Amino acid sequence: MIKKTPSAKKSEVAAAGYDARQAPINAKLGQDEKIQFYRDMLRIRRFEERCLRSYQQGKIGGFLHLYIGQESVAVGCCSVMSDNDHIITAYRDHGHALGVGMGMNELMAENFGKYTGCSKGKGGSMHYFDPSRHYWGGHGIVGGQIPLGTGIAYALKYKGIKGACMAFMGDGAVNQGAVHESYNLAALWDLPVVYIIENNGYSMGTSQERSSAGESLAGRAAGYGMNWAIVENGHDVYEVRDKVSRALKLAHEQSKPTVLEIRTYRYRGHSVADPDSTYRDKAEIEAYKNTKDPIMVYQHALLAEGVLTEEIIKTIDDSARAEAETSAQFAEQSPYPTIEDIKKDVYWEVDNPQDKKSVGSLFFD
Repeated sequence: MIKKTPSAKKSEVAAAGYDARQAPINAKLGQDEKIQFYRDMLRIRRFEERCLRSYQQGKIGGFLHLYIGQESVAVGCCSVMSDNDHIITAYRDHGHALGVGMGMNELMAENFGKYTGCSKGKGGSMHYFDPSRHYWGGHGIVGGQIPLGTGIAYALKYKGIKGACMAFMGDGAVNQGAVHESYNLAALWDLPVVYIIENNGYSMGTSQERSSAGESLAGRAAGYGMNWAIVENGHDVYEVRDKVSRALKLAHEQSKPTVLEIRTYRYRGHSVADPDSTYRDKAEIEAYKNTKDPIMVYQHALLAEGVLTEEIIKTIDDSARAEAETSAQFAEQSPYPTIEDIKKDVYWEVDNPQDKKSVGSLFFD
């Protein structure tokens, strides 16, 4: 069994001389790959901004949990996935969906409740899915995706597939009982799962300090004998890639679970229907934007490296804005699901009547 890792105070991130850019997973990156990470982060930002405008226009109903401020986490994690790795996440799922390669059109259409959406308009913003890309949602129940992610990891091990499942949650989910039941099983059975806590500091409107005891959220894994680590600078895509790649390697090669706490920040309210700053000082938001905005931090780094130029930045930004605008037009022009569609995609036998073996009614009018 893996021994308890050093505390956050002794972590490698805090160690003198640590430079995530020189980590093996990053040192070999080419210019095109680095630019692609920047493009992916900016596409998430522009998509989210367009989602907000659509919501304000009354085009999107229900809840809308924006990912603005956390782009480096989704891009960093998705960029180190192998062919047999999977992702499952909570309701703040837009960034992960774009990170695995889903298109803006199908995502915006889902937000609008249209049939051309990735979940045929039945799931909305919180329930994106794309099994073809090993992307399993998008879940609205706090912590409810964590047992499912543990089950995906179990299936990979059972089938002898060298892969892992990254199960994402927010800092508010770590106090759910199902999360700890999952930790326990993952540790007992040596499952290839990486639990990723996107700690943006607030559970809805309650700060982590007021809701969760202990020095760190990831450190709770020590009670289960699990490997754990903290990504102190979640706004640094290089550091995210380094730490996540190590956890995935442990899962691939030793079938061992890990809990990673990635410290990040969100600019908007929990949902856009919630206030942005009544529970936090506006100066706190501005300070993060000015010093740790993940896109600006990465942009400055690539400019210093000579990888980006102002011309390239403008071209990428113009393209991302245009793509987001086109997705809103696509969603607007797409049809809604029909009344008959409500009974589809619920029971397998309904969609495959030729193979139906059960008797009786599955739906009651």
